[in-house]
Order: sequence, then C-alpha cells, then structure tokens
Amino acid sequence: MLAKTLPILRAAKDMKYAVGGFNIYNLEGIRAVIRAAENRNSAVLLQIHPNALNVGGSELIQLCIFAAENSSVPVGVHLDHCDDEKWIQQAISLGVSSIMADGSHLSNLANTAFVNSVTPLAHAQGIAIEAELGRMSGTEDGLIVEDYEARMTDPVDAVQFVEETSADLLAVCIGNVHGTYRNPPILDFARLKMIRNLVDVPLVLHGASGLPNTLIRDAIGYGICKFNVNTEVRTAYLQTLQQIPKHTDLPRIMEIGIDAMQSVVEEKIDLFGSRNSAKHYREADENSTKDNRF
Repeated sequence: MLAKTLPILRAAKDMKYAVGGFNIYNLEGIRAVIRAAENRNSAVLLQIHPNALNVGGSELIQLCIFAAENSSVPVGVHLDHCDDEKWIQQAISLGVSSIMADGSHLSNLANTAFVNSVTPLAHAQGIAIEAELGRMSGTEDGLIVEDYEARMTDPVDAVQFVEETSADLLAVCIGNVHGTYRNPPILDFARLKMIRNLVDVPLVLHGASGLPNTLIRDAIGYGICKFNVNTEVRTAYLQTLQQIPKHTDLPRIMEIGIDAMQSVVEEKIDLFGSRNSAKHYREADENSTKDNRF
C-alpha cells in the first residue's frame, strides 16, 4: 500500500527501530526494495534523488507510487535531497508521501526560509517534510561537500529550526557522510542524545552505507528512526552487472540485478530492526487520523 511517511516513522520512534529509505533509479531498484520489504513484512521508503529525475522524469515518481499502491506492505515514496521548488511542486501534485526540502547548503536563516516556503504546500496535501540542519561531507549523486565545509547539527539550533519550519522529520549531522567513508566513522552520540532529548520529531541519519553494524544499532538506541541507504545497494547492482556473461538475455540480467539489490535491502531491514513492522503502520495511521495529524 502507498503509505504516509510520518506514521511509519512515528511507529519506529515509539518502538525503537528504524526504517530504511532506499534510493532507487529504475524499475529494478523499485522491485528489489519492495520484494525485500514484502519478504521481511517491513515498511520501507522508496527514495528518489533529483538527479534520477533528470533521467526518469515525473514518470519515475509515478512508477514508484504505482508500485507502492500494489505492495502488500506499507511503502512510502520520498523525494530526497531536493532544493528545486519545481520538482517539489511536481512531487506534491503527484502525491508522494514525503519530501526532503534540502536547504542544508544555506545559512541557518536561509535554510529556514526555504523550508518554510514549501512546507505549507506539502502539509496542505498531507505530505511530510524532512529538513536537514548542519552540513554533511562526502559525495552522493553529484553532490560533493568538502570536509572543511561540514557542520554538525547544533542541538539548541535544532529546537528553534523545527519550531520555525514545522518540519516533520529532521536529518542530523553527527559525523556521518555521504558515499564511502574514507576513514573509520566516528559518530557524536552525545550530540545525538541531546538532539533527541530536545526535539520530538523523528530523526534521520543520511550516509548509512558503510557504517559498522554496531554504530547503526547505537544510533537507533539514541533515537534515529530512518536511515538513508544508497551506495551499498547501487554498488551491489553495478558490480553484479559487470560479472554477467555478455550473451545473457536482458530480462535475465534485470532479474540478477534485482536479486543483488534485494539481498542488500533485506540485510538492512534486519539490521534496522524493522522486520515484521508492517502491522505497526496501520496502528500508527489510525492514531494519526484520530488526532487529525497526517
């Protein structure tokens, strides 16, 4: 079923597990994520980066929505890392579950203004808004941020930011990076604990690919309830395709690629603790309806 993001993550927050937001680029990626979710009876998010939209267009969003609607488990459709109001408005009109209005490259004041410019439009359609405070280092889908530009999330600033923007989800920067970790990752859990104690909205950690399992579990314990995963799934797909004999029929190549990605997604679902979480969405959705919140 096509699910709302906020009830999915509220359930995760309350029951202390996390849900995976998996970036997809094509039909094979969509099938891999949904098959994994159905096998694990888990809620998931299909995430679309604007760079993927430059190739797939609005049809890619529609394909995700159609696949989610026909899934046996709750599947949210999320527009990831978007600072283009045109794509945000398009995603709203198509009925996605949530949108990351990414103003993290701006000053805190400008970031707040940008998120405020799109939040009312999204909320009017029952669509949740994710925002990021702080600036991550690393590389992802053409996004390059030098280490010296990275800024960690300030817990006190986070309180004001969430209040002023009415953001529904907050992506935090605590030493996580996009893409591949060049050095052993060190996450500032003391900072995360302070943010969790001060801010009530579900917290998101980008850059989960490559984080050791122990850090993932610790992050969940300190309040993270959504992890973004891109690099590991994409790498499994590309490496597998390179090993397939050239004479292999194209539909078989597609299935092999799906299997490779599905295996990674299933491992992440198990690691995040969301296996058998599908039933929680229905309960959370009913509660959100009762208190008139989406």
